[in-house]
Amino acid sequence: MPEFQPFVPADQNPPEFTLRAVLLGSLFGLIFGAVTVYVGLRAGLTVAASIPIAVITISALRYKGKPSVLETIIVQTCGNAGQSIAAGVIFTLPALIFLGFDLEYFRIFMLALIGGYLGVLFMVPLRRPLIVEEHGVLQYPEGTACAEVIKAGATGGSTASRVFFGLGLGAVYALFQNGSLFGAWPGTPEYQPDFGDQHVLRGASIKADATAEYLGVGYIIGARTAGIMFAGGVVSWLVIMPLLYFFGKNLPNPIYPGTVPIAQMSPSDLWATYIKPMGAGAVAAAGLITLCKTLPTIIGALRSGFAQMRHRATAVAEPLRTERDLSMGTAVLGSVFLVLLMFFFLWLKPVPGAQVGLLANLGASILVVVFGFLFVTVSSRIVGLIGSSANPISGMTIATLMATSAIFLVSGWTTPAFGALAITIGGVVCIASAEAGDTSQDLKTGFLIGATPLKQRYAFLIGIAVSTVAIGVTLNVMNTGMQEFREAPHTWDIAASHEGVTVLENTHGLIDRFPVKAPNGAITQHNKSEYIVLNALGSSELADGKYLYSPTTHRIEVQWIPGIGSEKAAAPQARLMATVISGILSRKLPWGLVLVGVFLVIGVELLGIRSLTFAVGAYLSIGTTLPIFVGGVVRLLVDAAAKKAGGGEEGDTSSGSLFASGLIAAGGVVGLLGVINAWLQMKFGWPNPIGWPHTFFFNAWVSVVAFALLAYSLYYFARKPLKK
Repeated sequence: MPEFQPFVPADQNPPEFTLRAVLLGSLFGLIFGAVTVYVGLRAGLTVAASIPIAVITISALRYKGKPSVLETIIVQTCGNAGQSIAAGVIFTLPALIFLGFDLEYFRIFMLALIGGYLGVLFMVPLRRPLIVEEHGVLQYPEGTACAEVIKAGATGGSTASRVFFGLGLGAVYALFQNGSLFGAWPGTPEYQPDFGDQHVLRGASIKADATAEYLGVGYIIGARTAGIMFAGGVVSWLVIMPLLYFFGKNLPNPIYPGTVPIAQMSPSDLWATYIKPMGAGAVAAAGLITLCKTLPTIIGALRSGFAQMRHRATAVAEPLRTERDLSMGTAVLGSVFLVLLMFFFLWLKPVPGAQVGLLANLGASILVVVFGFLFVTVSSRIVGLIGSSANPISGMTIATLMATSAIFLVSGWTTPAFGALAITIGGVVCIASAEAGDTSQDLKTGFLIGATPLKQRYAFLIGIAVSTVAIGVTLNVMNTGMQEFREAPHTWDIAASHEGVTVLENTHGLIDRFPVKAPNGAITQHNKSEYIVLNALGSSELADGKYLYSPTTHRIEVQWIPGIGSEKAAAPQARLMATVISGILSRKLPWGLVLVGVFLVIGVELLGIRSLTFAVGAYLSIGTTLPIFVGGVVRLLVDAAAKKAGGGEEGDTSSGSLFASGLIAAGGVVGLLGVINAWLQMKFGWPNPIGWPHTFFFNAWVSVVAFALLAYSLYYFARKPLKK
């Protein structure tokens, strides 16, 4: 077989690791890191950023003269690092909130940095055996597609205009749709069916958070995946929730884990109380099933990886530019340093209220190495076979958490502090695995184009460091900007013992003055100093969450709903991780609901349907899955029209996919601006300075029509061919 020749031969040295490439890549790392956090927490999934970054980069660098394709590789590598780190972070670290702890910025930054760097360094011995020696065997689909985009740009093809059209139109739409910005029409139109004297379908809800990013996500993942996800939402919101109301409406007492009778619950209350535990069980079961189904691939990845590493141990380093990489010695020393850094970080700066001993912190660091290298190896090979989007990161993380929690349980370490330590271990492993998967794709792109691996490593390290800044800020702003305070009067004896309810000494996340919403919609301002903060987790008296107790009235007066975990940012994977840890360590879960989710997933698997996608849809609000499904339907119509015209189905670099990528980026960026605006209003008590008065436009049908027009624009530009 002839030796592979890259697009840029090894004996050529065009500009590559330039200042403008690093700066532009860092900018993309900030933007796409923040956008991934925003979209991922809300939609429960992420989409690849490498192709839109490459497309925009080609035009941006061309503005200052003809760019080197290797500069494009550096920008894409640096910028894409933020997306992969963000994905690993949002799947795990928000679980600290659900376990009753604060999500501190510095903790997010350090754990993301350590996990990301470990993912890059653990990949050093794997690059040659996986990327080079198995070229033609491991396809790395996203990396190969990105290479084709870069080649097209270098040879005169133009695709960036379609991304910019999506960015512009999506941004204008999002400005008017977002209730925290102009809010010209309802952002989430809703219909709650209630037919006849028998109240048929009461408890159900049909609504759509009609955002540009959800439409784009649905288009990119395709009609089948979007349809399976929406099917999960239909089962939860239009089947199970009406059944809950039908059978529970005449019961005078609450049903665990609920704290009020079902007849008094809104659809959102039913979802938060009963569907979330069921959905967590479904996602856990689906993740483990996915992991089991990929075990042959995982075992093969480990065997092949270790065998080829042993084979290469005595090999002489290649002198070619395209083979220059970090040495094994540097990778080992860097990994040891990062593990020691994690140990001292856990020891010197534990999670507030979650202090553990030196032995536990040392054990945590060792587990990070063991599980980290195992799943980095697995992730790097799996993405070469099935792509990053199908990489079972959540399943690997669940396996890590279950093993870690089981070790803690056997050791007698079952206090909430060890739950926080377990999620720290799982978080670093998840971030390292996610980064390794995307690193493999980017290294494949570099291999096909002819980039220098060592300079790509430098770009990874810079991109990770820069993007973690935006990721931590975005998480905290979303948690604060989307939070709600609702009146929830409840008699409470704070001096008595209440299982599952603790007093929080550290109330860093609670702002000094906050608005409280009454059932009739009236808003009153309250002060932090008036209350004691309680955290409920696994209580039979209070639903999981945070509550504000007034020493003056001797009652719980307010329910504090953090932004992360609310209906607006459900964070399903992180909720799942918290459920797994809490269930194992406390041995107390609403097992009836969890097992309903488990067997629901088993039934879906028996039908031959991808259960993980269905399970995520069953957990998420139907307000999320419905607009994603609309995007999938648009993709279906585009594919049908293309097939009728004699063409093929859409690909990752097609006109519609590029336009949809622009919609996602626009919706994410403008959505973040809305969250920041809401945060400023809450913190300083400002009115919305750009909010439109509620005119006749503020009608659900206006929202539906506006979203339909945006969907049509997606169809139109998807059918319009790209200029060559």
